[in-house]
Amino acid sequence: MASKDRDTLPDVAKPVHYDISLFNLELGGAWTYHGIVKIDLKVVSLTRELVLNSKEIEVKSAEISDPKGLFHSNANSTLSLKASNISYDKSSERVVFRFQEEIMPADLTLTVSFIGTMNDSMAGFYRSKYKAAAAPDADTPKDGEFHYMLSTQFEPCDARRAIPCFDEPNRKATFDFEIEVPKGLVALSNMPVKAERPGNRPELNFVSFARTPVMSTYLLAWAIGDFEYVEARTERKYNGKSIPVRVYTTRGLKEQARFALECAHRTVDYFSEVFGIDYPLPKSDLLVVHEFAMGAMENWGLVTYRTTRVLFDEGKSDVRCRNSIAYVVAHELAHQWFGNLVTMDWWNELWLNEGFATWVGWLAVDHFYPEWNVWSQFVVERFQNAFRLDSLRASHPIEVPVKNALEIDQIFDNISYCKGSSVIRMLSGHLGQQTFLSGVADYLKAHVYGKLLLPEQMKKRHLSFAPKGNATTNDLWSALSKASKQDVSSFMDPWIRKIGFPVVTVTQESDQIGVRQTRFLSTGDVKPEEDETIWWIPLRIRTGSRLASEDHRSLVYKSDAIQGVDDGFYKINKDQSGFYRTNYPPDHLARLGQSLDVLSTEDKIGLVGDAAALAISGDGTTTAVLTFLEAFKEEENYLVWSQISSSLANIRSVFTADESTTAGLKSFTLKLSSRAAESIGWEPKLDENYLTGQLRRLLIGMAGNAGHSSIVAEAKRRFQLWASGTDTNAIHPDLRSAVLAIAISDGTRAEYEAVKEAYLQTETVDCKVTYLAALGHSQDPELVNDYLDFIFSDNVAIQDIHTGALSLAANSKVRHLLWKYMKDRWESVSAHLSSNNVVFQRFVKVGLSDYPDRWIGEDIESFFKDKDTGPYARGLVVVLDTIRTASRYKERDEQPVHEWLKTHGYV
Repeated sequence: MASKDRDTLPDVAKPVHYDISLFNLELGGAWTYHGIVKIDLKVVSLTRELVLNSKEIEVKSAEISDPKGLFHSNANSTLSLKASNISYDKSSERVVFRFQEEIMPADLTLTVSFIGTMNDSMAGFYRSKYKAAAAPDADTPKDGEFHYMLSTQFEPCDARRAIPCFDEPNRKATFDFEIEVPKGLVALSNMPVKAERPGNRPELNFVSFARTPVMSTYLLAWAIGDFEYVEARTERKYNGKSIPVRVYTTRGLKEQARFALECAHRTVDYFSEVFGIDYPLPKSDLLVVHEFAMGAMENWGLVTYRTTRVLFDEGKSDVRCRNSIAYVVAHELAHQWFGNLVTMDWWNELWLNEGFATWVGWLAVDHFYPEWNVWSQFVVERFQNAFRLDSLRASHPIEVPVKNALEIDQIFDNISYCKGSSVIRMLSGHLGQQTFLSGVADYLKAHVYGKLLLPEQMKKRHLSFAPKGNATTNDLWSALSKASKQDVSSFMDPWIRKIGFPVVTVTQESDQIGVRQTRFLSTGDVKPEEDETIWWIPLRIRTGSRLASEDHRSLVYKSDAIQGVDDGFYKINKDQSGFYRTNYPPDHLARLGQSLDVLSTEDKIGLVGDAAALAISGDGTTTAVLTFLEAFKEEENYLVWSQISSSLANIRSVFTADESTTAGLKSFTLKLSSRAAESIGWEPKLDENYLTGQLRRLLIGMAGNAGHSSIVAEAKRRFQLWASGTDTNAIHPDLRSAVLAIAISDGTRAEYEAVKEAYLQTETVDCKVTYLAALGHSQDPELVNDYLDFIFSDNVAIQDIHTGALSLAANSKVRHLLWKYMKDRWESVSAHLSSNNVVFQRFVKVGLSDYPDRWIGEDIESFFKDKDTGPYARGLVVVLDTIRTASRYKERDEQPVHEWLKTHGYV
């Protein structure tokens, strides 16, 4: 049903089935195609018009028909009725078909003939250019040195760019699809190929595919290209047979897809077991797409991926790519259940898709690669990313109101993904993972395909509650409440529907500790009206000798007193399982710093992250953070060092105005990291584990960029051997990013040009990204401007431009040149980015958020006042809020930091 708080299509007609035929594809030039879509409709009320979504499509005709002749009031008329008027509303992306006679409620078929465009915007039905890794088939579209593949990206609202349709998540239907393609190319879609027949010319074939399950339009997908594949089959049997799992690439790249394939077929089986629902399609395809705005897209049966999220070039790729590939493959395959089989009712509940797929993706990786310690990685990455955004006034609730679906692009962010998954991890830890997964399985079974279930169907699925089509947050809470025998909604709703998160402030008394919750804002100036939420907070207090016992009490009031805690030795929020920060008295934080040997990895990560965040807000001090970090000189865990490095990098990024403070923080970093860096050395040991290799990369980069003389010298030596061609293996793949950053930062145009040339020549996709990021470490203004011209040239794919912005934003000496370049060339910069709103917003956010100076924030705000900021409005608000936060922090702590560094001999 339509809702007054949603701008949706009229409810007069509901799609049941689509029959789509695309033909006359012009593979070059105008890149147009013709299409006919037949939509079986259930018209539910009298109407003279039908409204569908359509964007950048030219509709040639529309006709409604029904063999029973019951679709309009004049019983003597023919069995079909053409639209007498076709009009477009470009702002709402709709097409209106008006008819001269009233259409009666009935089961009808709407046939629409249209012309569309295979655009280059990474949205809708679009083309991707690439440089072929092997001689392509003669039928492959080509323009100069580039070849092209074609694919779709419909989430959230771009199916309407490819076909006129009812483009809303709860307007589910089945789909038959066929497309006319050159005989030398491969066509893919959600389902297996059903048949082929001759096309309109001898060199063409029509390829048709089996009918899909009931699904949302945003999950429909197809692709055409010079594809090859690697294949495995599931170990589990589905309807008595193993399912083929394939990874498709353009010709010459399939061997780099072996690791992704290994992950994929095992993950399909794993999720089938975990959710108690078999994977429902007869095949599972993964497709590498050369130009891709997001990381990946969960199209049912045909998941599409950015190249770096699938391809791994053995012996050349950094091993950490395996970690990323395993997670992203699992995340997208989780969507085959969360999102595809069971779909959120409306975009405000996006988190039901993304939060769950994120958490379950990590669950799968932990299952297959326990030695990676991914839940600690989760705390470093997902927790901290969510905290950063959610500590701003510019944040939003996990479940955010979405009136118009066209707004949804801007909430595919760290709240929906990272906070959503963090809150799920907290709830799973509280209920117990098995109980939680049992409730989730019930939730999925109740809402498969978005159908209403009859009583006998409920009984067959062992359901004790009535499902209602597409899923809502309340449906999930209901299933989890049944499984756990707890009122989950009562304590989880504030986490989902309220903005922000709490900080728990601890006070110590002789026989108890006091705990008080308040909303945490990084600006430290929360107002009473912003601090009305009372969160349920699982305290999970570790206490006693060597933190051996655990107290499972929760904080359900604004404040409370906890008795029975050893006030000399306790740690709140065991394993950083709860999504909140903790503010300890300074002396207790110091005591915990002296007891690191009894803390878990997650505990240590949480303590460092909390202390650094509290310094930013003014609830703590930077000097206390620096004192605390000194206790970690002997630390040996990569993930703990990752959090230390991140927190320290932010401190160094903020306090850059005074040269002596900058130098002092550099000296502090050098002293902190030197021992560990020297101990781990340059050469990996035989059978060394993944985390040790990553620790080596981090420490060499950290100490080298802090000026460690022998590390800098060795990095330069290896760089010269590599750049000169004397020894192309002089730089280990896992150390590539660290060595190149040191060489570029401390080097001249010669080093810069060598890496730039390597970028242009390499065919290894992760190397390309590493080279591009390394170039942004230059300290030479002339080279920085050359770099900016380079990233906006045809040499860098639009999807990768943010890599350059991210690298320069972290380069405090020259980052002001990025903002100057954007201002001076805004017309060309915005034109270059405007083809895809996701890319545009990402560039604005990562490029402008790191300035710690109030005047730059004011300059940015003034500059954008007269601009159309629609595509990146939410991102710009985040930028300005982040700069305000950093500038307040800098102004408050700059002098104390300088004094501390001076007192402790770093200045």
